[in-house]
Amino acid sequence: MKMNKIDFAKAVASGNDFIIINRIGRVAESLESRAVSKLAKELCQRKFSVGADGLLLLDSAKQADVKMRIFNPDGTEVEMCGNGARCLALYAAQEKICDSKMIIETQAGDLQAEVRGDKVQIKMSRPKDLKLKFDLDVDGQIYSANFINTGVPHLVCFVQDLENVDVQNRGRAIRYHREFAPEGTNADFVEVLDKDHIRIRTYERGVEQETLACGTGCVAAGIITAYSLQQDPQGEFKV
Repeated sequence: MKMNKIDFAKAVASGNDFIIINRIGRVAESLESRAVSKLAKELCQRKFSVGADGLLLLDSAKQADVKMRIFNPDGTEVEMCGNGARCLALYAAQEKICDSKMIIETQAGDLQAEVRGDKVQIKMSRPKDLKLKFDLDVDGQIYSANFINTGVPHLVCFVQDLENVDVQNRGRAIRYHREFAPEGTNADFVEVLDKDHIRIRTYERGVEQETLACGTGCVAAGIITAYSLQQDPQGEFKV
């Protein structure tokens, strides 16, 4: 039986790990999304395959320097990923596909990236759909919630004891909550340490579990914390 060879790279940003497949000049752009979705499911499985938080496709772009598509381990394609974009930018710079400064096309808009050594800065897409302090019924318990889209949707809840939050079960309940159907949302749990520091844990949709980091989640948490501190300088956030 003939087997197809696929060259790939693996990159990690703050604990988020990704498989990168460079399709520029190698694989036809017309490859069906259904086939890529199946490939993501197979390759992202931990212990049984390469294992990753997502599969990144690096394609050529008409207006930007490169184009990024991202598929979750469950096969769904999402608009963008902050840490994924950092990994893709590092790969593109090291492989001489782009200069150290580049524009990355995503479904959430173009991202500006700059690579300095092994450090990568991303200028995120403009956040939207901000909604602060609304009640959300999660399995009969009412939470004070906040929402923002930082390229992908994020529900942010402030907590007082982050270590003991059941991120897996509570995050999953929020991710599939009817309020955010049908696409669902990511769920971020944030503990405010002081006016300059927060801690965050994130349940990522598509990965369907807590991840070690989430770039768009950190941006979402930072924005919502800043807004909340403006309204409540003492930082006594309702849980």
